[in-house]
Amino acid sequence: MSKGRLTREHILKTAFDLASINGLDSLTIGQLAKASGMSKSGLFAHFNAKENLQIAVLEFTSEYFVERVITPVRQAEPASIEQKLRLLFQRWLDWNQSFQGSCMFLDAWKDGANSDDPIQQTLAAITRRWLEYLHRQVEKGKESGEFCADLDAWQFVYRLYGVYLSSHLFRSLQLESAEHHRFWLGIEALMAEGRR
Repeated sequence: MSKGRLTREHILKTAFDLASINGLDSLTIGQLAKASGMSKSGLFAHFNAKENLQIAVLEFTSEYFVERVITPVRQAEPASIEQKLRLLFQRWLDWNQSFQGSCMFLDAWKDGANSDDPIQQTLAAITRRWLEYLHRQVEKGKESGEFCADLDAWQFVYRLYGVYLSSHLFRSLQLESAEHHRFWLGIEALMAEGRR
């Protein structure tokens, strides 16, 4: 790997760590310069603007999400689609709880944000890729006969994401156990309906 690539990786990892604690909005070139041991002018040479930095951090986070959530499940070669989904859900929960802050994707999302905002466009594209990946897994479960042929895969993913968001909120309010009891009850109900 080239020195320039290593430097950029170091910058983005540092930026990721900062944004995980304080949120993407709080990330500034000045703050990052101090934390990474680089000059502001050196960082401007890489990103030119705070917005470009934030987009680069989101893209870095997306790659890191694949590395931490999706790739290990693929490598585990689960015996069934349902088992694969359960492993994905567990790693998704672990992802959300593995930083000093919380999930950067959730924290950076702004309801009703300007659709021309490049940061929100990047975030929407990343989130959509994850939802489409989950949708493909549900469709595979239908094709293999694990799930009902008439199961609405998008509705399944919609409800799944609702369970995840609810668990995130309940954890922040200390209404969800460390073992994510409510989340897994919601998943069990979804899986049971999918198998009917």
